[in-house]
Amino acid sequence: MPPEASVAVPKYEPKGRRDPFETLVVREGSGGLTVASTRLTGIVRSTRAALALIEAPDGIGYILKPGDTLGDGRLLEIGSDSVVFLVTAKAGAPANRVVLRLATN
Repeated sequence: MPPEASVAVPKYEPKGRRDPFETLVVREGSGGLTVASTRLTGIVRSTRAALALIEAPDGIGYILKPGDTLGDGRLLEIGSDSVVFLVTAKAGAPANRVVLRLATN
């Protein structure tokens, strides 16, 4: 039998940046990201999917699809000018729906 081929696995060099292959940990509680503190900045639609553009208070943007989580909530649906999150304040507490709407100028 021929010897097994050795496969080189590339190594990520962060160079001061966050490693995108590590799980992003969002703190819970008063210091963590909450859906209520974010704002909906846009909705992108195609024939197959819809994406929500969400901005956190620190200016970081997130692109979410239904089922994705952000801070203390999970995105349930994307409407024409709004998104609906299911938010659980504490473990064991009932979940609430939070609706974010696009700002109208």
